[in-house]
Amino acid sequence: MITERLAALRKEMAKRNISIYVVPTADFHESEYVGEHFKARKFITGFTGSAGTAVITMEEAGLWTDGRYFVQAEKQLQGSTVTLYRMGEEGVPTVNEFIEQKLKEGGTIGFDGRVVNTRWGLQLKEIAKKKNGALYVEEDLIDLIWKDRPALAKTPMFILEEKYSGKSTKTKLEELRAAMEKEGADTHILTSLYDIAWLLNVRGNDIECVPVVLSFLLLTKTDCTWFLQEEILTDEIRAYLNENHIKTRPYEEVYAAAAELPADAKVLLDRACVNYRICNNLKDSITIVDGANPTELMKAIKNPVEVDNTRAAHVKDGVAFTKFMYWLKQNIGKEKITEISASDYLEKCRREQEGLIELSFNTISAYGPNAAMMHYSATPESDAELKPEGFLLVDSGGHYYEGTTDITRTIALGPITDEMRLHFTTVCRSNLNLANAKFLYGCSGLNLDILSRGPLWQMGIDYKCGTGHGVGYLLNVHEGPNGFRWRVVPERHDNGTLEEGMITTDEPGVYLEGKYGIRTENELVCHKAEKNEYGQFMEFENITYAPIDLDAIDPDEMTGTERKLLNDYHKKVYETISPYLTAEETEWLKKYTRAI
Repeated sequence: MITERLAALRKEMAKRNISIYVVPTADFHESEYVGEHFKARKFITGFTGSAGTAVITMEEAGLWTDGRYFVQAEKQLQGSTVTLYRMGEEGVPTVNEFIEQKLKEGGTIGFDGRVVNTRWGLQLKEIAKKKNGALYVEEDLIDLIWKDRPALAKTPMFILEEKYSGKSTKTKLEELRAAMEKEGADTHILTSLYDIAWLLNVRGNDIECVPVVLSFLLLTKTDCTWFLQEEILTDEIRAYLNENHIKTRPYEEVYAAAAELPADAKVLLDRACVNYRICNNLKDSITIVDGANPTELMKAIKNPVEVDNTRAAHVKDGVAFTKFMYWLKQNIGKEKITEISASDYLEKCRREQEGLIELSFNTISAYGPNAAMMHYSATPESDAELKPEGFLLVDSGGHYYEGTTDITRTIALGPITDEMRLHFTTVCRSNLNLANAKFLYGCSGLNLDILSRGPLWQMGIDYKCGTGHGVGYLLNVHEGPNGFRWRVVPERHDNGTLEEGMITTDEPGVYLEGKYGIRTENELVCHKAEKNEYGQFMEFENITYAPIDLDAIDPDEMTGTERKLLNDYHKKVYETISPYLTAEETEWLKKYTRAI
């Protein structure tokens, strides 16, 4: 099937003299996860992971993806004629290096200008220029061969009340205009779906598990225009937009609007986010102020209302997860449980919580060797039956009106080896080390990552991903500019200064291909600690409340301080969660949060 699709694509490329065609994992907004309509890379390669880029020449095809997906991609690309390029590995060319190597003199690079961001589009233009070649960007070739392509998502939206958002749209627009003025801009083009949803205090459902509305926004000193599929607007939403002086235009008219901007406009935009076609439509005389959207930092620094709400969301989520863990421990080996049926039971526990809107991502329920694939997704074909032995890794979360959650626990279903126990305990130590950090203001996650990774590095082990990511407020579960990572990965935008109110995950792990995977993930809120002659100190509050499985802990591998940190954490879990459990569940939780 994939070979036929590649042949059909090459036919279209040949008609247009395109030498190389690029298919990223992207929508028109540089979203991390994309709706079904935008899954062109999956269509042309067969690889289903959330990140990756396909490059097709007349002779070969390649797929680039990161360490989270190496194992999965290798399996899914078998027999497809698509070669896997493991990003970041020694000797592996980057996408741009590959294109430059393969592009012949006078050749043409093709891509849909709406799904490639401007920064990358300009790099590809530069590569073509070096070879006296050209770009072909006005057409989506995948669309010509994808006959049953799903339509653009067009789902209902709702207004997020101020008791949840903590700040009115009017105030947010005022603050954004002030930020524009500071940057010397009179116009702002905003294309990030998360930033638009945050700014307008609206939520939708146009990407599975990401409550956003497909749209663009154009802001000037006097006007605010929202480009969206207008047929989804209700009378209530129209009235709300009128009240906030927001006009609407059809979704696809943003390209014409860009072309209509005055020749002397000073436009603030993020070239790493705004698509190539929009920027290409701007008049040459326009001044572009290229920088991160001010809303990126504004939404990452949660206001006190959002922080309080998120704590409340985590209590609900912790109750759901603890009930699931109790059920699993009680029933393993007594009834047939599989990865999918376990995941379904956890979802049922979450849906019993008041205020749940939807899951914040598709649950990862991975048993045994499957958990070595960081972003494994069980299918009816791969759905492993759980046995009363080994580890089950469960990474899951929910979107509540009060906020978004993301938690991972690895659960011992029965006997485990000494090696598994050592690795589990080390991951727990890594998680606690970072959660209890105290540091001077000005640090980013780059400074602190070693606290988590250190215990594993001491053993000569690493995990091929960041240690943690920012979390949106009823938005994308992954959010910048905060994160924990040991080196800069430019496309991740996650090495910003850690500010009070930012929420970041703490999720070290061990992944041994063919054996097992372990991850323990909590969310941390950044707060100010004391200020003294050395400066402003910062610290974290752990807001995830669920037991870390003591059946897999070896207390002898922990220092006295580390055991105290785990005991203190478990005491907090018990006090927070037990009031919402049955008598049997409470008794069980007492055992699983006991001091060691």
